[in-house]
Amino acid sequence: MADILIIEDDAHVALTVQATLAMAGYGCDILPDGRDAVARAASGKYDLLLLDVMLPGEDGFALMEKLRDCGVPVIFLTARQDVLDKVSGLRLGAEDYIVKPFEALELLARIEVVLRRYHKLSGVLTYGDLRADTEKHEVTERGEPVALTPKEFDMLVFLMQHVDVAVTREQLLQAVWGYNFMGETRTVDMHIRQLRKKLHLSNELVTIPKLGYRLESRRGQ
Repeated sequence: MADILIIEDDAHVALTVQATLAMAGYGCDILPDGRDAVARAASGKYDLLLLDVMLPGEDGFALMEKLRDCGVPVIFLTARQDVLDKVSGLRLGAEDYIVKPFEALELLARIEVVLRRYHKLSGVLTYGDLRADTEKHEVTERGEPVALTPKEFDMLVFLMQHVDVAVTREQLLQAVWGYNFMGETRTVDMHIRQLRKKLHLSNELVTIPKLGYRLESRRGQ
């Protein structure tokens, strides 16, 4: 799994993010300010930086200008909701800009998007006799290839990355279709039905009434 550096002066927020990342299998360290951030980023240890904007001393925007040459992708985590701040952060080279407070699954999904973009995640996921290769975009069941549409594949990968976690339809829409998707949640239901049929997951991919779905660890987990 990837290693992530959290640069955040609020200890409660930093520890909460660290716990969320640890549950997802990421390695992570915390810095309370930006004094050592450039040296740590340049060390080659980290695959991603989570950077607060409102840091003591040098703020995140000023720090971002120094971090660009380190070659490590950056996601801003901040309470500043102004659109101009978001535009400024993205123009400085950040991969994403997440406004606090945020849900744990939202944070993980957006981290995964960036890490995949930089080829920092393991290319193969397994779930019992299912195997999903994210680099080749291929799925096999008991060694036999299974034809999935691109969205079905992305949904399967998201579910395999969150086994035993209840995910809402809205979270699946955001993770698979993007945060600006204007479609309806029944789109998710249609794709879930197809995954159950194609991958024989009628027992494992359960519906949670009025919420969403959960892929349960019952197949060789």
